[in-house]
Amino acid sequence: MKQIETTKSGKNYKVINVGKFSDLMDYELPLGPDFTLHGKVFAGQAVGATGSDLSFQTLVPGQDSGFLHTHKTHEELYIILKGEGMYQVDGEQIPVSEGSIVRVDSAGKRALKNTGSENLTMMCIQYKANAFTEADSPMEDGVILQEELKW
Repeated sequence: MKQIETTKSGKNYKVINVGKFSDLMDYELPLGPDFTLHGKVFAGQAVGATGSDLSFQTLVPGQDSGFLHTHKTHEELYIILKGEGMYQVDGEQIPVSEGSIVRVDSAGKRALKNTGSENLTMMCIQYKANAFTEADSPMEDGVILQEELKW
């Protein structure tokens, strides 16, 4: 089973590497005594994220996510990085492909299926719903420093 590699860390950062997306199928996520999800890796805890989690997953042609699910308090953003498929939310099927981004409320019943002829790779960002206010917008929260860039 493939493991996430920590490549560097400091007081205010941590860098990890999940490897090439083409090798995501080497990851295994045990979800119960009789069910292991192949091709999925959670990376949020590994990188030390404190306000969200993120995962990467590859589905081979014809594969689906294995189950419908909801969340108690988290929204999710699904970002399709490669391939094409169907995203199902509350019984509605939505075609998705590279560049598609789907946001789902915590109560949305969701699943993803690869309907293409190549692997479908996606990133999912999970975060607490309704946690951001107007003050949290990138334009309000970001601070441009008057320091010289040094490469």
